[in-house]
Amino acid sequence: MLTKNQIKLIVSLTQKKQRLKHRLFLVEGKKTVDEFLRSDYTLHHIYALSDDFDCPPEKFSLITEAELKKISALTTPQQVVAVFEMPPAENIGSGKLILALDAVRDPGNLGTIIRLCDWFGIEDLVCSETTVDCYNPKVVQATMGSLTRVNIVYLNLEAFLRDSKIQKFGAFMDGENIYESELPEKGILIMGNEANGISAEIEKLIENKLSIPSFSTHQSTESLNVATATAILLSEFKRRK
Repeated sequence: MLTKNQIKLIVSLTQKKQRLKHRLFLVEGKKTVDEFLRSDYTLHHIYALSDDFDCPPEKFSLITEAELKKISALTTPQQVVAVFEMPPAENIGSGKLILALDAVRDPGNLGTIIRLCDWFGIEDLVCSETTVDCYNPKVVQATMGSLTRVNIVYLNLEAFLRDSKIQKFGAFMDGENIYESELPEKGILIMGNEANGISAEIEKLIENKLSIPSFSTHQSTESLNVATATAILLSEFKRRK
């Protein structure tokens, strides 16, 4: 049976402030929990309806469906809630393509972008401090386990780009056609906020502006979703290799 303190701690981890305080975050769903168990992440505790998990007995609690509903961050709980420790950030490599995010706020978008990094072999994802927390339960859920395979670093993006000596590429509506651009193997690709794009401060530091041309005959077509645009740009960078 779960104690009030256990419930209080688990529920508090839906808040960024509490995640940072305890250095803990939630993972839900058997498939995703198993991925984290196979990774370098350190398990804090598992709370589940069945005991078919490869973990030490002292780090496992069998719970009821009623208890699961109390601690799950999902509308429809998925059999298991696990708590893992946040790892320290690793150094950012400079020999490959790096993806950087400027104030991406939607958890679903960030989760999809982390999956794209995993798919396209992007080892380092650099996020501005105004980008949604990668340990937000909705982000963790959307990554489908890819969070375990991508190094994510939160930092002052403006200072990072100013100090970096490698080429910087940014996604803009009025940039050079991506299909006609010279694309190197090494560089930093910057994607902007869902509503406002790349900020003016960051734009000043970008030497190469890229755009994805629209082939629509309708002038009123909206710009692409940031995760969709990221997929197309990463695919084009990797294709040129």
